Amino acid sequence: MQTSAKFKAAAGVLAALTAAGVAAWIYQLMNGLGVTGMSNGTSWGLYITCFMFFVGLSAGGLIVASSASVFHVKEYKKVALPAVILSTVCICVAGMFVLIDLGGIQRVWRIVVSPNPASPLFWDICVITLYLAINVVYLAFMTSRKPGAQDRVAVVSRFALPVAILVHSVTAWIFGLEIAKEGWYSAIMAPLFVVSAMDSGLALLLSLMGLNKSGLFKTDKKLLTNLAGLLATCIAIDGFLIGCEVLTMAYPGAAGAETLSIMATGATAPFFWFEIIVGILIPLAILLFAKNRARMGLVAAASVCVVVGVFCKRVWLLLASFVEFNVAGAPGVISGSSAAAHAAGTDAWALASAYAPTWVEIVVVIGAVSLGVLAFMLLCKKLLPGNRAGAGAGPAESGLAGEAA
Repeated sequence: MQTSAKFKAAAGVLAALTAAGVAAWIYQLMNGLGVTGMSNGTSWGLYITCFMFFVGLSAGGLIVASSASVFHVKEYKKVALPAVILSTVCICVAGMFVLIDLGGIQRVWRIVVSPNPASPLFWDICVITLYLAINVVYLAFMTSRKPGAQDRVAVVSRFALPVAILVHSVTAWIFGLEIAKEGWYSAIMAPLFVVSAMDSGLALLLSLMGLNKSGLFKTDKKLLTNLAGLLATCIAIDGFLIGCEVLTMAYPGAAGAETLSIMATGATAPFFWFEIIVGILIPLAILLFAKNRARMGLVAAASVCVVVGVFCKRVWLLLASFVEFNVAGAPGVISGSSAAAHAAGTDAWALASAYAPTWVEIVVVIGAVSLGVLAFMLLCKKLLPGNRAGAGAGPAESGLAGEAA
């Protein structure tokens, strides 16, 4: 295979960013989580935000891919292979953020030898591991040249679809079962996460499918228009679920009014309103009209808005519930932040939490995302039929190209 100079340059830049991220992570391991912006008040920050975001991207891609076989939607088979590649890479990146967020990663083996079955965090580890295994098996069968491989793909897809829904539901239950956090404790959290996963995963896939100039993807305009219509439906459902949640919190006498105030007018308000306006209203207004769905430039723009909007949703959903402590009166709680590490007397205490990611967190996140993009590029170059050596040379390969690409 011939590798273009642009591909090599992009790979080199991504590798350099990945190396910088690894160096920043080593610095974090040597100095502890005190080098991050997290504290006793805000125990989860940018890493867990990215974890939620990439789990959603992964689940959305696999749901689209497995729907092709489960519901016999032949058109979706054309994007099934890149969707599974995207899903596999995203779930690996999501898993990386869990490990990065651990202050004592050297004790991660205790999850295996002494798990706590009552913890939703343990459920999440189990379902993510299962999900990754299904992605790898799915990918192996889809790229196999052996006879009967496509029949195995149909079997795996029937397991992949419910697991894809379950992986984001369990992630949502980590938050939805936290009775002490008003902004999280909600039965609608799991449906909200699943629909936003469909939003972001499908939008990211549509954005990538539009990169026909790269030569990696070969898709027709009719399929992209069809997927854009599905995206519009998912956006509408997502907006409805958010409206239901906001109404419940805003209703007179509701206990969630304070949290809603933080979301709408407090520290997380820019993210909340960006997600509502740019992530829901604008792309929905674009994709509601059939003539707009036929214009790939508008579809790509709407898709990017959705992806960025869902990331903003993860930010306000996570951080709004950390602002207020569940304690009454002074002095509050020991801050535990890097800024208060050497404070004396009352300066070490706080009545409200404050968080902003440090350079360490930002560089680590850039490195992890760069590694994911690099892995996606290499896998697409190696596995997509149009790029594989000998593609189309035999009956098995021709069948795969017809079914999966």
